[in-house]
Amino acid sequence: MSLQGGCFCGAVKYAVTGAIFNSTLCHCTDCRKVSGAPALAWFSARRADFRYTLGQPACFSSSEGILRSFCAHCGTALTFEDARWPEELDITSASLDDPEAAPPGDHTFVRSRLSWMKLHDGLPEYPTTRSAGQ
Repeated sequence: MSLQGGCFCGAVKYAVTGAIFNSTLCHCTDCRKVSGAPALAWFSARRADFRYTLGQPACFSSSEGILRSFCAHCGTALTFEDARWPEELDITSASLDDPEAAPPGDHTFVRSRLSWMKLHDGLPEYPTTRSAGQ
């Protein structure tokens, strides 16, 4: 599999090769704040299967062990890195050239979901992380 994506203004582009996994629609407060949206769709890839093909993003640490990247020109959220999983990288699904290639497989942090965000898609829902279970 090969996927391409990038930011809104085109200053940063990336490619993902290999299998993707853990696609989710995250409802946590941090994801809502960094995206300005009621939820943020992510998918994971092996870090070794991800590379920037144009430009470099800006980064900031949103909490201990967490690094988020975004385009410094237009603000598009691009990636999420957690020091606990150094081999993985989470990538925003909507930054893909074809976001249909990585639809969410579940909902995470539904305990933080906005009350007016009504979704009846039948996907599994987790109060916090997938690994914490239901």
